[in-house]
Amino acid sequence: MSEYKFKAVEEKWQGYWEKNFSLSTEMDSNPKYYVLVMFPYPSGKIHMGHVRNYTIGDVIARYKQRRGFNVLHPMGWDAFGLPAENAAILNKTHPSKWTDSCIETMRKQLKRLGFSYDWKREVNTSKPDYYKWGQWFFLRMFEKNLVFQKEAPVNWCEKCQTVLANEQVEKGKCWRCADVVREKRLKQWFFKITDYAERLLDCSEIENSWPEKVLVMQKNWIGRSEGVEINFHLKNNESFPVFTTRPDTIFGATYLVLASGHEMVKKAMTESSEKENVKKFIEEFKKESFRMPDDVIEKKGVFSGWTAINPVNNKEIPIWIANYVVMEYGTGAIMAVPTHDQRDFEFAQKYNLPLEVVITPEGKSLIAEEMSEAYVEDGVMTNSGKFNGKNNREAIPLIIEWMEKEGMGKGRVNYRLRDWLLSRQRYWGAPIPIIHCPKCGPVPVPDKDLPVLLPEKGVNITGMGKSPLSGIESFVRVDCPECGEEAQRETDTMDTFVDSSWYFARYTSPHSTNVPFDKKAAKYWLPVDQYIGGIEHAILHLLYARFFTKVLKDLKLLDVNEPFSRLLTQGMVIKDGAKMSKSKGNIVDPDGMIEKFGVDALRLFILFAAPPEVDLEWSERGIEGASRFINRVWNIFEEKKKTAIFKKEKLDISSENTTPIDWCCMPKAANLRRITHRIIQRVTNDIEDRFHFNTAIAALMELTNAINEFIIKDEEDKIVLGEALKTMVHLLSPFAPHLAEELWQTLGEKGELAKEKWPDVDMKALEKEDFLLVIQVNGKLRTRVTVPLSSSEEEIKTIALSQPRIKEFTDGKNIKKIIVVPNRLVNIVVS
Repeated sequence: MSEYKFKAVEEKWQGYWEKNFSLSTEMDSNPKYYVLVMFPYPSGKIHMGHVRNYTIGDVIARYKQRRGFNVLHPMGWDAFGLPAENAAILNKTHPSKWTDSCIETMRKQLKRLGFSYDWKREVNTSKPDYYKWGQWFFLRMFEKNLVFQKEAPVNWCEKCQTVLANEQVEKGKCWRCADVVREKRLKQWFFKITDYAERLLDCSEIENSWPEKVLVMQKNWIGRSEGVEINFHLKNNESFPVFTTRPDTIFGATYLVLASGHEMVKKAMTESSEKENVKKFIEEFKKESFRMPDDVIEKKGVFSGWTAINPVNNKEIPIWIANYVVMEYGTGAIMAVPTHDQRDFEFAQKYNLPLEVVITPEGKSLIAEEMSEAYVEDGVMTNSGKFNGKNNREAIPLIIEWMEKEGMGKGRVNYRLRDWLLSRQRYWGAPIPIIHCPKCGPVPVPDKDLPVLLPEKGVNITGMGKSPLSGIESFVRVDCPECGEEAQRETDTMDTFVDSSWYFARYTSPHSTNVPFDKKAAKYWLPVDQYIGGIEHAILHLLYARFFTKVLKDLKLLDVNEPFSRLLTQGMVIKDGAKMSKSKGNIVDPDGMIEKFGVDALRLFILFAAPPEVDLEWSERGIEGASRFINRVWNIFEEKKKTAIFKKEKLDISSENTTPIDWCCMPKAANLRRITHRIIQRVTNDIEDRFHFNTAIAALMELTNAINEFIIKDEEDKIVLGEALKTMVHLLSPFAPHLAEELWQTLGEKGELAKEKWPDVDMKALEKEDFLLVIQVNGKLRTRVTVPLSSSEEEIKTIALSQPRIKEFTDGKNIKKIIVVPNRLVNIVVS
């Protein structure tokens, strides 16, 4: 048996692809397909998570190219950010040198993996030709009042010495370093993403092509809620608004609660009778994490020294300040109804605050003093004036109408979403293009002066204190563009999520110098047809990219409303039950695996070990198995091609055998042909419909076995064997492209296999074959039935619905959808 010399083969074909620009693309008349994997942060070397993501994308790109699509499959670098700055400090070098070195290393690794990237479209977000346009977008949004500056309580990471957006705080900790996040007041720049809240909630274009979990996460983060904003008055007639979604409980409000950042808290620290206690509480509060979940923090509070009047019953109620209310929702003030909200109940019990029951179960009564927990279910209103006896939910619109009529409040829609805080007090990012003039105020940098270059000389990067840019006089001192007086540049840099919010559009024309991207190219390529990345980006990058796309559409720069038509969120690569990480000591180096087993073996294992959307458990035995399969394919081809006849024209061989294939028996020519075309059908469907590459590879293993067992008896057998061998090479090419190209040449073919048409299924070869169809209702097996393999999807649906056993579960029910997995099962979803 010959040995497959994978190193020589891989180097040969990678060199050929690079030399001949085989993987580059331009606009043409063919249907386009834009496949994109989230670009990496250049951290030093790629890891197995990268290998998995990019292999998934590469299979899709190669397959779509073979199907006749004009495929755009680019790569670039999300190069700005804290990790590079911190690594540069640690290694006593400049962030640009560190980043460029990491990019060089990672680019070589990606090329070694044989990914079909159009490297001529490579982008680097840390280069002026890229971030110039991020600054340009900032100015266009500034003109549209979508950018503003204000002093605000911000999320401050002491370790990173920078501000974090709300989305970058995870369970009270920094998403980068996991240090506890604290509150700090700073003057900051914001994008007004809240103006787009309703449009971001509208997922109608992507609701059937994005994972439901991602859409739910985004909708929950935006947090649309309907309620009423109620005006509460102090004794001095000063008033402040309180938002609630539960006006049906207003009669039971026995105290109010302010967030620590509320304007009235500032006044309480200087004017109230309890100002010393308030000051002490606020100081203690600042030392604690203020973003921990409600079920984790100990609820603490202090009496403000003030009271307010409940407008619906004129009762005087105390105003408290507590750590379980935040400024990021509503007005930063809530009405507390301890009998009908568990958080309020626990707080009231701790501080001995009064209880008032206003909703009771149907036909029952509740005694406040005897309650051990809040009653949070619906019921009948009581102690609620004119609304007594009404169902509480039915009363909500009536109460809002009454309160508006009486001038007590106004119905409104509120969002949990806060404006996008984009200021960062660090060096390695795009400078914010604003000049601060004592006379004119904040003045945008003129377009002709873009980009505002990040200075590379004379910068002292320590990772501590103010922005390093503030210490560079040649950068800071500048004349005002409006009045000519001496002014100062903004020294904050932009959140790096700005860079990744539009990079997919830059790929469409990455060398444009006068515009961020060519509108004609963007119209041709966008939206991205298939986007791939981790679910951890659901409320960070993915939400921001959607926001930017809608803004750019409003600016008439893009024609699309959504950036990504279809989204795949892949699972993690884990080892020994945990995600691979340096801290856990369970990292597997891709380079080492490539040296030992080869690129195609690594790719096959990554694809075969698990479906893309679930976690993959690393196994060296698994990659050994993939390597054995590659060598087995090589050896079978070396042996079988000697007797095979390879024809260009389509075969037309009928079968006398009308029974389903007997996998235990040596197949006749017609049966090998059936197997060949059945595998074409399975692999095509697994890639096209579900991205189930593991089952597609399993099908290739079946075809390999069938070819190996096939015995030549006559001329017809040689022709069928030739077709099976060529088919095997075709189907193998997206998964193991180096092996497939080499096999293609050994079969005497000329030119690249990657440019050849994907094989079609010959339905005549399958028309007399049946398969066992599994029929489920709401995911549960209900029956099985044998159906012709050539049945169309509509025919399969009809067959499934006609089964007596299925009718028992579907008659009289609402059939929401019918999911067909070709040649396998039908799942009928009913409600």
